[in-house]
Amino acid sequence: QVELVESGGGLVQPGGSLRLSCAASGSIFSIAFMDWYRQAPGKQREFVGRITSTGSTNYANSVKGRFTISRDNAKNTVYLQMNSLKPEDTAVYYCKLNIRNAEYWGQGTQVTVSS
Repeated sequence: QVELVESGGGLVQPGGSLRLSCAASGSIFSIAFMDWYRQAPGKQREFVGRITSTGSTNYANSVKGRFTISRDNAKNTVYLQMNSLKPEDTAVYYCKLNIRNAEYWGQGTQVTVSS
């Protein structure tokens, strides 16, 4: 069983930055693809970005150039660095671990962008 725990959310002003972390239990982290998703109130959960086991990344157009995903396999942790935040980035952010035919979700962390 894999457990994912996100942290780092909070309230930030427009134009500010936050870094989210997602720590995974177990020994499979280094070979897993890791995704970040978000869900705003009243909206469907949407894909934010992915990092592969080899460190390749891809992002949703809405965050490209502002968000960066990285990983530290020694710490079983994936990060989401969010810069130039906008009010429309307000959402609960989730990480997802993908391995073989299984996927595991974290509990989410709230990010609120407001002045």
